[in-house]
Amino acid sequence: MQTECSADLFGFTPVEGRKVVTGFDGGQMSSEAGAMLLGATDKHLRLIERFAGCFTDYRDADLVEHTVPGLVGQRIFGIALGYEDLIDHDQLRHDPVMAVLGGKLTAKRTDCAPLAGKSTLNRLELSREEPTRYHKISYDAAAIEGLFVELFLDAHVAAPPQITLDLDATDDPLHGEQEGRFFHGYYDTYCYLPLYVFCGRHLLAAKLRPANIDASAGSIEEVARIITRIRERWPQVRILLRADSGFAREALMAWCETNGVDFLFGLAKNARLTAEIEAELAAAQEQSQRTSQSARRFKDFTWQTRKSWSRERRVVAKAEWTRGEANPRFVVTSLGRAEHQARHLYEKVYCARGDMENRIKECQLDLYADRTSAHTMRANQLRLWFASMAYVLVCALRRIGLKHTQFACASCGTIRLKLLKIGALVRTSVRRIKLAMPSAFAYQAEYHAAYVALTATTTA
Repeated sequence: MQTECSADLFGFTPVEGRKVVTGFDGGQMSSEAGAMLLGATDKHLRLIERFAGCFTDYRDADLVEHTVPGLVGQRIFGIALGYEDLIDHDQLRHDPVMAVLGGKLTAKRTDCAPLAGKSTLNRLELSREEPTRYHKISYDAAAIEGLFVELFLDAHVAAPPQITLDLDATDDPLHGEQEGRFFHGYYDTYCYLPLYVFCGRHLLAAKLRPANIDASAGSIEEVARIITRIRERWPQVRILLRADSGFAREALMAWCETNGVDFLFGLAKNARLTAEIEAELAAAQEQSQRTSQSARRFKDFTWQTRKSWSRERRVVAKAEWTRGEANPRFVVTSLGRAEHQARHLYEKVYCARGDMENRIKECQLDLYADRTSAHTMRANQLRLWFASMAYVLVCALRRIGLKHTQFACASCGTIRLKLLKIGALVRTSVRRIKLAMPSAFAYQAEYHAAYVALTATTTA
């Protein structure tokens, strides 16, 4: 028989006398087989269904090829798998695993793929408050904001005795002429200034804002909305609000005091505050020079500004001498001395807020929350929420499925790389769809543990 030659084969360096060739002739395959764990996580949370319920579809139902839940799910699964751009879906719409996740293997029309392409998804993201000829899907912003809180509450079997809500503002650099674009002097760039609220790893709010405002702008409204809903479910829970000095504002502290919420905020240093700890700084300097190591002292005192504060408040100062210079830091709090001594309050309670910055990095670097290149703030806010929902989904997979594995504290990017991006041969028959994953896959034990935990939770 004559040997058939293929121009589609690529030859590489032989190994032990054997030719090494590659070719795109493997049949129906996917590199996203691990995403079935995301599907199992969504089945437990009903995240896609509940998120899609925040949209209103004004299209003619008889003519709809791609439903709102299908579009929402496709976008969230795509982001979780590393496909941040809409143009990626022109290829991803043909992926067999994405079709399984979407629950749709074939299209009703012969000229359509099972999933939506970039143009259809773009019309979803550019939805208007009132439907137009080309944009017939709109979203309810209040319902979406409320869903983040509901997902947080549902993640707990019982009410915890105390929770800490971390607030932070961060930069979202812009490279176009987007609506609400302003130059921010601190970040030295044109950007948005989104506000994030976390409770541990749980994301409760992601609010897109222009950059020409104070970091704390709108925080009272966000906090009031979140805490009101939390107390409806957990009326006895104690709540601590924690943030850096950008949120140490009279209005926010007074709101906390009026509504029975504890707070712990950084406090910007000034000449009067620094003078208050001159003796402690001198002692720290003397110790540092004697030991050639950094040294710190703490001072606990009551303080009131000359004009901006309405009352005296507890301030804790860290008088530190490091690298040959003073490094004073201050926090203001409603927490009492009997409960938290000065050093413990600063080092253990306040400094723990730094972990929130890792959560923001996960959202922006791993799940592309900073891809806000649409023209309007409304569209960019929806993009931020899509990325945030992808974070909630991967975070739930980590919390439920991976809590007893080496990935229990892994970042979203690590989970995606090592557990979701699995190549598989997809075999479809009349009765089943089988994803044949590699026998040499290194994390089979973790995949199995996640599957068992997720399916047990779902069927419980």
